[in-house]
Amino acid sequence: MIDIIRQRRSIRKFTEQVVEEDKLKLLQEAALRSPASKSANAWEFVVVQDRSLIQQLATSKPFGSKLLETAPLAIVITADETKTEAWIEDCSVASVFLQLTAQALGLGSCWVQIRGRNHSDEKTAEEYVREVLEIPSNLSVLSIIAVGYPAQERRPVETADLQWEKIHSNKFGVKE
Repeated sequence: MIDIIRQRRSIRKFTEQVVEEDKLKLLQEAALRSPASKSANAWEFVVVQDRSLIQQLATSKPFGSKLLETAPLAIVITADETKTEAWIEDCSVASVFLQLTAQALGLGSCWVQIRGRNHSDEKTAEEYVREVLEIPSNLSVLSIIAVGYPAQERRPVETADLQWEKIHSNKFGVKE
């Protein structure tokens, strides 16, 4: 697992190769196996492979969603926030499970934040995504995970370059 974590980097350019059905099923399984507070499982996932819909999602917000233009797969993470106060955390865990599973399958991925972002002065990114994908109003949209075969190579961050100063021992400010 640590090797997958070490290798994972955000990929913003993908090849045109379609994600195979067996890998798609494993990604879906990973999302459904992600832990949720009190087993509420309030999340819902919209798996988008339709190129025209992905192109529309690429305009979800002024910055940060354009990378979807080359992604052959976009997985939209939503939840019914009335089912749990921890919906943001639960959807975040599911998003990361998807990214780590993608890495393990030889795919690249990138998190596109939707919650709390604007599409325009008149509309939030969440409202826009909800309209494009006909997501019911009782579901909140947290993120979109872009998935595909990487068209770019990103080297892992070297262990020595990690921010080790952010690790504290027993009490904040105490270093080992």
